[in-house]
Amino acid sequence: FGSSFEPQIPPLQRSAAGRRRIMAEMEVDESKELNEEKKDVAEDEAAKEDEVKELEADAPSDSRPKVKAGSVALNFEESTLNAMPVNGGKMLMPLTEGGMQHLLACVRANTGIKSGRYMFEVRILETLHPFEQPGARVYMPRQLLRLGLSQSASSLFLADGVENLSFDCDGMFVHHKSRTRTNAKFWKDQTVALLLNLDPKSPNVNTVSLFIDGQRATEPIQLPEEMKGKTLYPTVNYKNLSLEVNFGPVPRVALPFTCHMLQQAAAEDVEVKASKRKDGKSDFVLPVGLPEMGYFDWVDKFLAENPGYVELSDRMILDWAAKSGIWNRKNAGAGSNDKPEANTGVIAIDDWSISRVMAAVAPTMPRNYVVPELKANLVPAERKDALERFTSDEFQRRAIVLMGQPDESYREYIQKKMLKEKEWQAELEQKRKAQEAERKRQADERKRKAQEVQRSLELAKKRKLAQEAGEEEPGDEEVPEPEAPAETEAAAEEVAPVTLTEEEKALKYLPSTSTDIAERELARSYASFALPQKSEGFEKVEFVWEKEAACSALLKSWVLEKKQTQRAEDLVPGAEFKQEWQKWQKVVAEWRRSQTDFKDPNKRRAAKEKKSEEAKKLLEEEKQNLIEAGDEAGAKALEEKAQAAAAEAEAKEELDMENLDVFAVEDIKDIGNGEPLFANFGYEDWILLSTRFELHLLIHSFKRDLDDADRPSFPLKHLSYYYHKYYRKAWNFQQFSVPEFDDLLELLKDSISLEGEGQEGHLKADAPADASLERFVKLTEDNRRERQRRIDAGDETARLKFARPAASFGAVGAPGVAKGGYGGKGGKRPYPQMGAAQQASAQAVAYNNNKPRNTYAPQTKGGPYAPRQNYGRG
Repeated sequence: FGSSFEPQIPPLQRSAAGRRRIMAEMEVDESKELNEEKKDVAEDEAAKEDEVKELEADAPSDSRPKVKAGSVALNFEESTLNAMPVNGGKMLMPLTEGGMQHLLACVRANTGIKSGRYMFEVRILETLHPFEQPGARVYMPRQLLRLGLSQSASSLFLADGVENLSFDCDGMFVHHKSRTRTNAKFWKDQTVALLLNLDPKSPNVNTVSLFIDGQRATEPIQLPEEMKGKTLYPTVNYKNLSLEVNFGPVPRVALPFTCHMLQQAAAEDVEVKASKRKDGKSDFVLPVGLPEMGYFDWVDKFLAENPGYVELSDRMILDWAAKSGIWNRKNAGAGSNDKPEANTGVIAIDDWSISRVMAAVAPTMPRNYVVPELKANLVPAERKDALERFTSDEFQRRAIVLMGQPDESYREYIQKKMLKEKEWQAELEQKRKAQEAERKRQADERKRKAQEVQRSLELAKKRKLAQEAGEEEPGDEEVPEPEAPAETEAAAEEVAPVTLTEEEKALKYLPSTSTDIAERELARSYASFALPQKSEGFEKVEFVWEKEAACSALLKSWVLEKKQTQRAEDLVPGAEFKQEWQKWQKVVAEWRRSQTDFKDPNKRRAAKEKKSEEAKKLLEEEKQNLIEAGDEAGAKALEEKAQAAAAEAEAKEELDMENLDVFAVEDIKDIGNGEPLFANFGYEDWILLSTRFELHLLIHSFKRDLDDADRPSFPLKHLSYYYHKYYRKAWNFQQFSVPEFDDLLELLKDSISLEGEGQEGHLKADAPADASLERFVKLTEDNRRERQRRIDAGDETARLKFARPAASFGAVGAPGVAKGGYGGKGGKRPYPQMGAAQQASAQAVAYNNNKPRNTYAPQTKGGPYAPRQNYGRG
């Protein structure tokens, strides 16, 4: 081996000195590589700095008059109710009580930029983590910051509409529905500066840039066309964060170039909004109108014309939640325009805890408010509560009444709204037709290509067969040129201009898919509706559509109409009704016992003998008294008189029952021969008797308990509702087995009648409220005799066949009210009512159902539902 040969000894087998030398060489190499990388990064950063410096130049000196020192600030007269100023408005904190932590807090500066180049800064001071109720849905992100620019009349919510733009802490640039990632994320303790360049001399005119801790985070971004040439106001949206907002004059972190802050702006470059508080007071407006008469459209018009007003209502809360990323999963037809249903998954919003917080906070905020609570603003007691919260020393309180014929400006507004809606629908239809035409064209193209492939395959097959047979190969077939796709009718036709029809132009109010006030709530409150008066505490009451006299007449007629058609939801049966009803039940039970006793020969004989014995005993006592007094002649005369009475009673036992005048009977329990007037009552007669009295008592009790001269009775369509409210059982029309309610009235004539036609007709009690109970028995017996005469004459239609209800084995005592009325033909079938016997049987079954290992099957012995022991597996 030569001396030049060096065996490759593994490092672990080398000497310690050799290993140290090798490690030192490796460290030197790594250090060189790291230095080279740092040098490259430094060169890149220097290049970027050079590039940034090329984008924006230092601001030149400006000798023009500046805005007043300290005049640039956040405008809390136009902010959401959860934006809380701290430290003179230099800091912002959110309100996080009662669901407010889920909503964006929004505030806009009072100074807008018209020209020049200016900046402002925002810094996150702390992140908040409010307590959440167990089971509540939490929408992400929980903390959020957006800073941007908006126009004076635009929404406070950045990303709501085309009149604003913003950067958010997640690194997104947002304008309307467009979201562009900039990767310029920022968070706690970082100072974020937004630069707006409107200087026409700058190459970056009409751009906006973002800087983080003094370093450029985005390239200059062009303003949307909708925002060019407009006055733009700094705007901040935040959630669960505390912020510092700096308008200058000194920046918290300097930029790579000199730039004026908004507080250093020249007066002619900006627009400062003055306070809208009159005489140091804010405006508080209560609109007062009627349901389904353009109320909420007028409110929308008012807010569009007065963007500085803050709406306080439930619908505003849901709109606020939606703009904060919380969507209301509303059920179809649920709620109303006045009180919509909340179904967001956020407990504090869904149970309206948030509205109570808002009601408590709003009076402390110096802002102009409009409160479109339709039902509450019509009720004097609820108006009083609102005025007590918003006191006269802080607010100018106005009531604006909008009733009657709308003015021209309102009609123009709703026509523009209708036209815009029709144009949108027409645009959607045009897009649908275009998409359908494109789908058809693509389908035809696919079909043509498939046919070409099929022809190619067939030609190749023919050539192969000809080649194998030694025949001449067929040439190419002439393929017809594909026809140019005919323009579809939808694509060829020009879009016709959208216009309103004459019927639409004649509309006074826009139709709505949902009601303004829920039917149940309206029925409870409409009777107390009244126009506002200055004496209630208003500084001013304005009538914007018609004068006060016309509005008063309209309200009065509207309430009167509702009284004829609406149910009295708050009606409570009075004590007098309960007493009369209990008395009736007791008397009827006694009558039915009398009928049972009369039909039993033994009981009838015993009753007759008892009556005879009592008469003899009484006669003997009276005779003895006369004899003891020495008047024997009187005692003899008394005995003769008793004998004559006995003979007369025997004669009465042979009464002409056929021609008996039932209304001349003095004692319905004994018409003279011991027989009660109701002796021949069947099931149907007792039902008719009870129905006569129940409806009679119901109508008179309704009038007495409601105590409203405008509503002496109620319409037929509400009979089921009031019958159940008073008697706690269902009104079962089907049991009478008659097709129309008029047929039932014929059976109840002289007791109940109907004033008016159909379901809108009002029930009337023909007898006075203090009519005797015996009168209803006589009317029922008279009706029974009339029917019997018709049956005897061969008229089988006079025979009654009432449906006897079967036992129901649901919850014993449940009312089982069926929805609906009669519908002209008996209406929907209500649940059957159980008699006393059936109820007792059902209760026994329900009781035995609680016993283990028992089943029930129909059996002959022990009743239809006797228990049978089950020896199978339980």
